[in-house]
Amino acid sequence: MLSGRRLDLADPSPFDIEIEDIAHGLARVARWNGQTVGDHPFSVAQHSVVVADLVATLQNGDGSAGLQLAALLHDGPEYVIGDMISPFKALLGDGYRAVEARIGAVIHLRYGLPAEAPTDWHEAIKTADRICAYHEATQLAGFAPAEATRFFGEPPADLSALALDPLPPRDAEALFLERHHALTAAYDDERGG
Repeated sequence: MLSGRRLDLADPSPFDIEIEDIAHGLARVARWNGQTVGDHPFSVAQHSVVVADLVATLQNGDGSAGLQLAALLHDGPEYVIGDMISPFKALLGDGYRAVEARIGAVIHLRYGLPAEAPTDWHEAIKTADRICAYHEATQLAGFAPAEATRFFGEPPADLSALALDPLPPRDAEALFLERHHALTAAYDDERGG
């Protein structure tokens, strides 16, 4: 990593995780394998910020900082292993999922989150992730609304007007880091730290 850290994919350690490495990597990983419109790809970093925002919105602003931080980090392993489309992940099977889960667990532990997100957190993040994917599909990846609905479900009416504007990598990285710092501070306060 640019920080000088080395990450053992077979046995990752929370001590080898740096948020700057995650932000840098995710800002340069393109959603949809870069097959989107616009001057810049829609990065996993920007996607992650949108998902964290959606989680807060879906919780009527009452979602815990821990939940929002977990949402921000939900695709964290992709800073190392990249973003693969779901059908390809399915073809790769359990080996890919195991590596992804190991890295995700140490990222969570590094920032004081449970290694595995509680079921209600997982469901809230998945819902927000699908809403974001719907909007990415229809606004950036050329899907018709009916096609996106088949894959991701229709977003709630109050979230049907979400506008996405892909940022340059440096801006996406800065936005991700800014959100991470705010959420970790709020999570520390929430835990009485």
